Amino acid sequence: MALPRTLVLGGARSGKSTRAELMLASYPDALYVATSGTRDGDREWADRVRLHRERRPASWRTAETCDLEAVLADREDTAPVLIDCLALWLTAVMDEHGAWSDDSWHGGGEQAVQRRCEALAAAWAATRRPAVAVSNEVGMGVVPATAAGRRFRDTLGRLNMAVADASEQVLLVVAGQVLTVKAGAV
Repeated sequence: MALPRTLVLGGARSGKSTRAELMLASYPDALYVATSGTRDGDREWADRVRLHRERRPASWRTAETCDLEAVLADREDTAPVLIDCLALWLTAVMDEHGAWSDDSWHGGGEQAVQRRCEALAAAWAATRRPAVAVSNEVGMGVVPATAAGRRFRDTLGRLNMAVADASEQVLLVVAGQVLTVKAGAV
């Protein structure tokens, strides 16, 4: 059976990335797409990235990019793809459009971010590649104290819904335990 398009959701340190990696462990040619970028001088972040790299099979390729639409649309590369993660991708998109401030958000940033989210959801729905995406489930936590935090939470929630709608499988990881949210056809 072919690997279904799968969205793996969970909170911070829930085990979602590990679960996604296990789903692709039998594919020696998987492409791991890291959307985190680098954070110069942040030792704790560097340690997190190192641990992720050490966990992955040596045969996997890694691409550090936020051009997820192009990765998903690539018809030449048919290897399964693991995207980790949509929350960091959205952070980069919001950074790119300066969408954290109220002025930027209301001055065109919201529309620009929304267009990128729609393009990503469409690429996810259209991809022919076996694909697994990891994202943070942000709808169960505390309401963020800042407008920028609420903006991010709401936008990620809508992106997660769009990707989930176009997925055959949606999993929620809580304390390392996997709950099936959706199984079956789109």
